[in-house]
Amino acid sequence: MIRWLLLLAGGLLLGGVVHLATIMILPRTATNDAYARISPIAPVNTVVPLPAPTPDHELMPFMDPAFAGAVCRYDISKSPLKLTVPVSLAYTSISFYTRHDVAYYAINDRAAGRRVVDLDLMTTEQHNDMPEEEDVTAADRLIVESPTTTGLIVIRALATEPGLMPIARQTIAAAHCRPSPLPQASR
Repeated sequence: MIRWLLLLAGGLLLGGVVHLATIMILPRTATNDAYARISPIAPVNTVVPLPAPTPDHELMPFMDPAFAGAVCRYDISKSPLKLTVPVSLAYTSISFYTRHDVAYYAINDRAAGRRVVDLDLMTTEQHNDMPEEEDVTAADRLIVESPTTTGLIVIRALATEPGLMPIARQTIAAAHCRPSPLPQASR
C-alpha cells in the first residue's frame, strides 16, 4: 500500500514539474505569437490600426468586433517612447505587453481622467537617468517602466453601436507613439 502511495506522490510531483516547466517554456518558444504576427504590418514606434476581425481571420487572438484596435510595436533601447492617445466617446483602453506576451501595465480612459492619455514609456535605467527636478516639475506626468526594451502597446476604443465604429477608428487613428529624448540633467 505504501509503495502505491509513493508511486502516486512521485507521479503527481513529476506531473507538476512537467506542467510548470511547460507553462514557463512554451511562451518563449512559440514562433507565431502576437509580436511575430504584428511585425510584418507594424513598423517600430508607429501606431498602426488593426483590421477588423472576421469569423475567418483575426490578427490577434480574442479580438472583439465591437472595438476598434491599433497597435504600436515599440523599441525603447535607444530612447524612451512618448505615447499620446485621444479618448473615444465610450471607452478607451491601453495595454502594454513585453516581447513574449506578458502584460505588465494597462490603463483606461476612466483611470486617466483626461481627454487625452499622455504617457512616457521607458526602462528603469532610463527613468533613473532622468534629472530629479524633472519628476517634480511634471507631477502629473505618467511614466510607465517597461521590463523589456521591446514589446507591444495595444489600443482599443469601444463602439457602442455599429454606426459609431468610424468615430472609434478615427480616435484610434489619432494616436501617436514616437521616440522622445531624455531630458538632460543640469550640472
